[in-house]
Amino acid sequence: MRKFDVNVWAVHLLTSSGAALSFAAAIAAGHKQWQLVFLFLGIAMIVDGIDGPIARWLDVTKRLPWFDGAILDLVVDYTTYVLIPALVLAESGLLTEPYIAAIAGIVVVVVGALYFADTRMKTEDQAFRGFPAVWNAVVFQLMVYKFPEPVTLLIVAILAVLTFLPVEFVHPVRVRRLRGITLAMAGAWGVLAVISLADNLSPGPLVVTLFALTSLYFALIGIYLQATRQPLRAD
Repeated sequence: MRKFDVNVWAVHLLTSSGAALSFAAAIAAGHKQWQLVFLFLGIAMIVDGIDGPIARWLDVTKRLPWFDGAILDLVVDYTTYVLIPALVLAESGLLTEPYIAAIAGIVVVVVGALYFADTRMKTEDQAFRGFPAVWNAVVFQLMVYKFPEPVTLLIVAILAVLTFLPVEFVHPVRVRRLRGITLAMAGAWGVLAVISLADNLSPGPLVVTLFALTSLYFALIGIYLQATRQPLRAD
């Protein structure tokens, strides 16, 4: 009998903890505790950022070949990046007409599901092909910016369409070109997100402006790199 590999299963348990965080976020959403919802989703993002490198470091695929950690990761990511944010979009009051809010949520969960099943979602250079279904970040920012409803609907519609177009979005860690700037912007985005969360999603105008600028960077940098036709190299 093969020895039980504690380290490997600890990594898979770490990944699956994202599902627990998603469930906790759903409960918080049911009580309209939006600050708590995004706290849980933020922790889930941190888990998602560290479990992959740990898994590769421990070579979990070879040590437990019959268990597919990549599939587990996709299942968990769908709940945290797509399903719960869609629930927030539909229930938070960003869209006041119930049927419009429901339709917007349905659009998010459907296009997100289709994107997660697309084996072409990553380019050879590890950029994302199409909008990478980071609806958790999008809905969080919509809660912070508090745009008029037509603007919110337009943003959701544009991103839904971009999901299926060959437009590249940068991976903040794995795309090598301009990675130093991208990592710095990612760090700034994270700090501003924490400030916004601490201010109960209602930060001051300076934070909102800086948050919007860092978000605009991530919206455009992949397109810029793609348009300049220089290869996006990954480690």
